[in-house]
Formats: sequence, structure tokens, C-alpha cells
Amino acid sequence: MTQTAPAIDRAQASEPLSPLERLELLCDPGSVRLLRTHVESLRLGDRARPGDGVVGASGRVEGRQVFAYAQDQSFAGGSLGPAHADTIVEVLRLAGRARAPVVGFVSSGGARLQEGVAALDGYGRVFRETVRLSGRVPQISVVCGVAAGGAAYSPALTDFVVMDRDAAMFLTGPGVVREAIGEEVTAAELGGAAVHERSGVCELVAGSQAEAVLTARRLLSYLPQSAWDEPPQRFAPASPPQPGEGDLRAIVPREQRRVYDVREVVRALADDGSTLEIAPRFARNMVTALARIGGRPVGFVANQPRHLGGTIDCLAARKAARFVRLCDAYGLPLVVLVDSPGFMPGTAQEGAGVIREGAKLLHAFAEATVPKLTVVLRKAFGGAYITMSSKSLGADFVAAWPDAQIGVMGGAQAASVIHRREIAAADDPVRERERLAAAYARERLGARLAAREGVVDTLVEPAETRAFLESGLDALAGRAEGRSGRSGNLPL
Repeated sequence: MTQTAPAIDRAQASEPLSPLERLELLCDPGSVRLLRTHVESLRLGDRARPGDGVVGASGRVEGRQVFAYAQDQSFAGGSLGPAHADTIVEVLRLAGRARAPVVGFVSSGGARLQEGVAALDGYGRVFRETVRLSGRVPQISVVCGVAAGGAAYSPALTDFVVMDRDAAMFLTGPGVVREAIGEEVTAAELGGAAVHERSGVCELVAGSQAEAVLTARRLLSYLPQSAWDEPPQRFAPASPPQPGEGDLRAIVPREQRRVYDVREVVRALADDGSTLEIAPRFARNMVTALARIGGRPVGFVANQPRHLGGTIDCLAARKAARFVRLCDAYGLPLVVLVDSPGFMPGTAQEGAGVIREGAKLLHAFAEATVPKLTVVLRKAFGGAYITMSSKSLGADFVAAWPDAQIGVMGGAQAASVIHRREIAAADDPVRERERLAAAYARERLGARLAAREGVVDTLVEPAETRAFLESGLDALAGRAEGRSGRSGNLPL
């Protein structure tokens, strides 16, 4: 089946796409093969329609096998009945058999009321099959239109959720909310893309349905066919652009308290144009991104000093933990950039369970068996030092910039604890605290001391950072420990 001219024209015009047009835009021209096109719901009688509101297909993306389904909201609101569910389950089953990715285009009002408990049973079967494939083959959900009720849970179980700007996703719609609690709210206010890019439910938001489809294609370019396969490599330029001393020094100030955007560091270290930030509006004090180094797909995890000073809070730990597990499931090496004063203190964070959320990130890094390379840019204090893929947690190679600081806490905080009596008795407590803080930092926090202790493998100048990452990835290129789809990518 070739890609039709109307599909291409409508994609270029940023208009809504039909289910078939979404599949054709996702797949290479001529590669789409439809599945179960004549299936109908016997319970609907004269109202039944072939396909029962969902189009299943196999196809290829950049020559690689994929399976996909697209729900049709023009038929019964895209609602799911048992026959509709059977098609989705069959697509998932075939993807598992072929060890190939799945892309689901979700557009549904939820369980079909006319089919009662049989519709609920259908959702249960879809959920079970989705979980069975979790962490074994990549699963991407693209929400087009409205995804309500069970249709909202389906994407949440997958590896990535992409929403177009006009889509909405919620468990209970505005009408039910109004009836249940008297709250007047629109679909966009309740579960629009702007809501879920901040809630963390949605990793990526696109400006149109066509852009959302192409975003799914781009995600697939970083991912392997399955947990048993190697991630795809792309031809790297013979002389990839190398960040120079001035490049990274211009981005990262030497002063510990001055903010900067760590995403600029990620882009400087990655192959030109290869960076795709994941969940950019959720937990912005932690940056997660897919990228390539020397043509190899990698996952970046980085503290973001631009937000909350790079401290780690509950949401940042949760975001990073899930991303680490995803990269580990699909064999993507992890590159960790550390610049954090520690975990966010205070009653709000303790009450929200920061201990539990931090433990999730500890667990994720300690469990991960993919190559792990860590670079301390300016500072790594206390729990942030340990949690952000330290040597003790199993990082393969750890580097630090020569003027980085590593220790239990920063100099000012340490001086206040150790020398509080001297500071209180001083004629100028502020100046005395600054003097003692500088002395502590000089004597206890230097990266060279950490290197002598063996917790840092090497000191690298900023200009040498990419070379350090390339050589580390080369050295560990054959490592495939644990690549067996042994655990699912749990929605944290």
C-alpha cells in the first residue's frame, strides 16, 4: 500500500489525519499491510462497521519492522469493545513474536457502554499484553484527539507518550467531573497537552498530528528492535564537531552559584543535531535526553542548575529513575552529567516521600547493566554524589573537571557545622564563615582528592570531555550484560 497523495497533503497542511493516514505517514511508503479489516462487533447489529473502530497494521520504518494500530474516533467515539480490543491485542502479540516495536495511535472515549463488562474485559486484555511486552519491545503511544478512561491507561503503560497540541487525556471527562464534584472544567484544562507535559504523563508534545507521527518515527531511530537487539547506529561524520575549551567554559561558569543551561552542554557533547530532550517540561531540574555520540544512541541524565539550582527533588528523582530503566531495558549507554548540591531539603519534600523517590533513582542506577559514564562538571555533594551514578553504584568510568568539588556537603554548609562556635565568636562572623568555607573546600572538596581516593577515574579538561565519552563508549561497545528483557519499564 503506497502513501497516498491526500495523506501527504494533509500532513503538510497540519490538518487532522485519519487512522489510515497516520499509519501511512508513520511507515515507509508502500510498506503498510492492514490486519483484521473485516472484523465486526456482533453485539452492535446494524450499527457494526468493518474494523470496529480500529485499524491494525504491520509496516516498516526506515526499513525496520514495526507493528501499529490507530483508533478511529469517527466510529462510536473510538470506544473499545471486545472485537476492537482483539485487534489491538493481536497487534501486540505479533510484535512480541517478531520482537519489533509497537506504535499505538490512541483516540478513544474509553470502554464502549453498549458492550458493558465485555468492553472492560477487553481493556484488561490490552493492558496485560502491553505489560507483557514492557521492557522487551519499544512501545510508543501517540494521542490524537481524546483518550478517556481506559484509553488513558493504555499510553501510560508504554515507554513514550506523544500528544499533539490539541489532544487531551483523562480518566474521567469534564461531564463526569461536573456530576461528581461540581467542578466546571474544559477538556484542555482537565487533561490537555499543556497539563500532561507538566504532570509527566506525556514525554513529548507536537504541534500537529502529523508532527506527532514524525516524532514517533524519530523516537524509533534511537531504539533497538527489541531488548535482545543492539540500538541502531547512524553514520557519524569523519570529523565530528568537538567542543573546545572555550565552548564549554563559556557555557559553564566557574562560580559554583552561577546558573547555566545544562542542555547546552548536552548538545555540545552529542553529535550535531542528534539531541531529543525527553519530558522537557516535567521536573525541569533534571534533564533527560536521547542523543548520539559518534553515531551511537545514548541516554543523557543531567542535573539542571537553571532550575532549583540543580537540586534533586521527588519529581526529578522519579523522572530520572524511569529514564534510566528505559535506557537499561533497550541497551542505551548512559551518560550522566553531575552538578548538584544535593537533595532538596525541607518538610514538603520529606512529606512527599523524597527518601522513597531518591531510592528509586539509586535502585535504577545500581541495577542498570548498560555502560555508564559519569562526568562531574562543577559539584557533587552528599546524596547527589552517590545517586547520580557514582563509582560505588557501578559507574564504569567517572571523570571530573579539574576544578570540580566533590564531598559530603558544600564548603559553606560544612564550615557552619564544623566551626559554628568559632564563627559565632568572631568579630565578623560572615567573613570568618567565608574564610573557613574556602579553606574547607580547598582541603576537602577538590576533584584531585577524589581522584586520589579512587572514586574518580580521571580528571579531564572541559575540552577533553567528548573524547573521554567516545573512548569510554568504544571500550565498552561489546558489553551486553543483562540484555534479555528481564524486567518491565514500570511507570514510576
